[in-house]
Amino acid sequence: MSALDLYNTPSPGFDAKLAHSIALLQRAAALYPALTQASSLGAEDMVVTHLIHLAGIRSSVFVLDTGKLHPETLALIGLIELRYTRSVEVYRPKNESVVKFVRQHGETAMYDSIELRKHCCDIRKMEPLARALAGKDGWITGLRREQSNARAEVADIVQEAGRVKISPLVDWTWGDVWHFIALHRLDYNALHDQFFPSIGCAPCTRAISVGEDFRAGRWWWEQESAKECGLHAQPAGETHPLRQPA
Repeated sequence: MSALDLYNTPSPGFDAKLAHSIALLQRAAALYPALTQASSLGAEDMVVTHLIHLAGIRSSVFVLDTGKLHPETLALIGLIELRYTRSVEVYRPKNESVVKFVRQHGETAMYDSIELRKHCCDIRKMEPLARALAGKDGWITGLRREQSNARAEVADIVQEAGRVKISPLVDWTWGDVWHFIALHRLDYNALHDQFFPSIGCAPCTRAISVGEDFRAGRWWWEQESAKECGLHAQPAGETHPLRQPA
C-alpha cells in the first residue's frame, strides 16, 4: 500500500488552510523579494514547492546535500527541475571539514554522542545553510506543528537573525499534505511508501512502526528532546506582524 493510499485524508478545514498558505506566501513575497525555499525533498517540501508555483511568487529552491542522503531523496532534484523548468540550487559541506571530522571521529560518530552528532550536523547542514541564506530576505520551510512536540508552537512567519522564516504549512495535517500531493499529482520520495514519514540523512533515518511518533525514525537512539539538527531549533525570535491573528 502506498503512502497516498494510507494518508490521503484532508482535514475539514483544508480549503481554508490552502487559501491561507498561498496568501501568506504572496504577502511575504510582496515585502521580501529575495526569498528561497529550503527543501528537504520530503512530502511537505514537495508541497511547498508547488505552493510557491501556485502563488506565482519569485523564490529560489535549494537543497542541502549532506553527502549522506538516500538515493531516493536525491532523485527528486531532477524531477523538480523538469516539472518547474527551474534549477534547484544544491549546497554541499566543505570537503576538508568532512574529511577532518571523519578522520578524527569515524564514519559512525553520530551514534557515539549527541555532541558528535550535532557536530556532524553543523558541518553537513548548518554551514551550508548559512551559505544558502546569504543575501536572502527570508526563507520558506515545510514545518508543521503536528510534526513533533518541539514544533508544536512554531509560527507561520517569524523574524530570525535579520531575515524572515515563512512556514506556510504550520496548520496542515499529514492527511492534508497527502491530499494536496494527490490533487496535484506531485512526485514524492519513494521512501514514504516504505514507512519513512520524516526523512533525513541515511545513517540517521529509519522506518517507523505502527503507533510510533511521526519523527521516531529520526535519530532514534537519542531522547526526544534532542531531536533537532539546528536548522529549526526554536530561537528567541519574534512573531512577525504578517502572521494572521488566531
